[in-house]
Amino acid sequence: MQGTMKALVYHGPENISLDEVPIPQIIKDDDAIVKVTTTTICGTDIHIWHGGVPEVESPRILGHEFCGEIIEIGSAVHNVKVGDRCAISCITQCGECFYCKQGIYSHCETGSWIFGYMIDGCQAEYVRVPHANLGCHIIPKELTDEDVLCVADILSTGYFGAENANIQPGETVLVSGCGPVGMCAMAASRLWGPARVIAVDIIQERLDFAIKNGYADIALNPKNCDIVEQVKKLTYGRGADRCIEGVGAAPTLQLALDCVRPGGNVSVIGVFEKPFELAMNKLWIQNITLSMGLVNANRIPFLIELIKTGKINMRPLITHHAPLNDILKGYDIFGGKKDNCIKWAVTPYEK
Repeated sequence: MQGTMKALVYHGPENISLDEVPIPQIIKDDDAIVKVTTTTICGTDIHIWHGGVPEVESPRILGHEFCGEIIEIGSAVHNVKVGDRCAISCITQCGECFYCKQGIYSHCETGSWIFGYMIDGCQAEYVRVPHANLGCHIIPKELTDEDVLCVADILSTGYFGAENANIQPGETVLVSGCGPVGMCAMAASRLWGPARVIAVDIIQERLDFAIKNGYADIALNPKNCDIVEQVKKLTYGRGADRCIEGVGAAPTLQLALDCVRPGGNVSVIGVFEKPFELAMNKLWIQNITLSMGLVNANRIPFLIELIKTGKINMRPLITHHAPLNDILKGYDIFGGKKDNCIKWAVTPYEK
């Protein structure tokens, strides 16, 4: 299909615009062209917009969380067909290189990596999906785009953070940061049967939201209490068994390190723009396990099944809806944490 489309394009720090660009074409045999039906804005997009991810070069179409309809496939695509509704992994992976065979799909040697980073993304009317056999996941008929929209990245990331935390039944999990990624980490943590999930944030409305929707059991605001002291009171003086950092900021990571008990785990899934200094002279003797990394997004089929059976519901995160024409407004509201916006859903056309 030839012609042009609308797309949100990054032109450098603090410079994004909704432009007319060429519709993407099939380049390799395992490519698919997807008509975007729903996309969203992620915290990583905000980092890129503000220049916090200098590896992203302009012009780059942003966005990496989306659902869409397959409208064209390459000759080697066999897992999906034209007309299928799919949730698309934010990570592209060939499945054959050294890192894919190690299960580290986020470092696939083909270099495609993540939409809106090294390849054009999905805040557009159409997108080219490399390695479509592994990246496109059919949406069950009984589910809508918004039911599964979060599996592309933030729910996969939250699950990855909980999985790395090595949660055991009956333990206490603390999630430092109550944004969309943090709340997905809370919801995913429940799959391992913790006794309690503690949410920590300075925005009270987000804490209230996490409690209301059942993502957290306890909400703590550093403006109102000493978090470390409160966590110790809840855990027989020990500290949280597992802590998940979901922001990518020094205060939230330091809080996680301060709250974890000796022998516990700190799992980092936030996107950091600046270096962070670890107090190894204090941490090493505590036997802390510190894990981190970019999500592999290989759990999407399982997450879709969990959504289908009602075990996870992240749809409440989508608090705002608007067409692609209004996406700059979305960047302002979501990026500025305005209007109690948790997640901004984007549809390509006016409805």
